[in-house]
Amino acid sequence: MDLITLLPFIVLIGAMFLMTRSAKKKQAAAAQMRNDMQPGTGVRTIGGMYATVKEVHDDTVLLEVAPGVHAVYAKNAIGAVLDDAEYNRIVHGDDPELDTDGTVVPDDASSLTGDADAEVAKIDLGKDGAADDAGTEDAAAKDVKKTEDVKDAKGEGKTDGDADSK
Repeated sequence: MDLITLLPFIVLIGAMFLMTRSAKKKQAAAAQMRNDMQPGTGVRTIGGMYATVKEVHDDTVLLEVAPGVHAVYAKNAIGAVLDDAEYNRIVHGDDPELDTDGTVVPDDASSLTGDADAEVAKIDLGKDGAADDAGTEDAAAKDVKKTEDVKDAKGEGKTDGDADSK
């Protein structure tokens, strides 16, 4: 046989070898991570639940999913073992890098305007403040009439017995 004919098969076999080798490395690393779990470490399950390891057995792990709530999981269900800082940041919201000087960040943008004591500006929507309730009711009636006219123009709002002509 010619080398040119065998080249695609050789490349295919080489690619398959490399793919299975990397998959085996990932499986071995995951198994090692699961075997290195110690009680007290934080973990994330493959379902996305965060918990603390209480006991490690041969094929199972006892996890504390909430204070006083324990559940038994298979070791294969552990997706990641987290270090203490990451676990506390995710579960408890602790982030030692942020706000170390005690700075409080406001929830609104009032501190950005420079005048935090200024009264909130009211938006004028084109309505007169002196308009009485009768004018408001008249405007509402006009809005309802416009909606009905639009429905009639589109052919909506008609029942089966209504005629198309007016």
